[in-house]
Amino acid sequence: MAKEIKTLDVLFHDTLKDVYFAENKIVDTLPKMRDAAKSKPLKDAFIKHLGETKVHVERLEQVFKIIGKKPEKKTCDAIMGITKEGASVMDEYEGSPALDAGLLAAAQAVEHYEMSRYGTLRTWALELGMKDAAKLLQTTLDEEQATDIALTAIATKVVNQTAEKAA
Repeated sequence: MAKEIKTLDVLFHDTLKDVYFAENKIVDTLPKMRDAAKSKPLKDAFIKHLGETKVHVERLEQVFKIIGKKPEKKTCDAIMGITKEGASVMDEYEGSPALDAGLLAAAQAVEHYEMSRYGTLRTWALELGMKDAAKLLQTTLDEEQATDIALTAIATKVVNQTAEKAA
């Protein structure tokens, strides 16, 4: 039996399902991170990003519509690992001054994963002639990058110093 030849459009759809799963997982995870965080700026960043992530899910649903497919999730092993790591930080560092630094690092791991996926999907969408999809994916990529920059500012101005002073 011959192996099915998979083309870029199939890979695009498969990766879209992966990111759709990831964004929905993040919607479930951010409230837990917000509740665990001690720093108000970090809590506020998690609340803000939760709202943005819900919009990211909606944008992905628009991309599914553009390609004529129904929104579908495919388990994303990468996001499962990253969120498991974040849960471990919450358990291992609960009550510790380094908790927020660990939560922030876990959040940035998520952002970096998302930025790589959205950049790839945007590039593939352009290659496949899906300019409307590429525009939606670029908007989300821009927001993910802005969140990463905001998290870095919180890390360097608040969270890391708090964790270090407690030593």
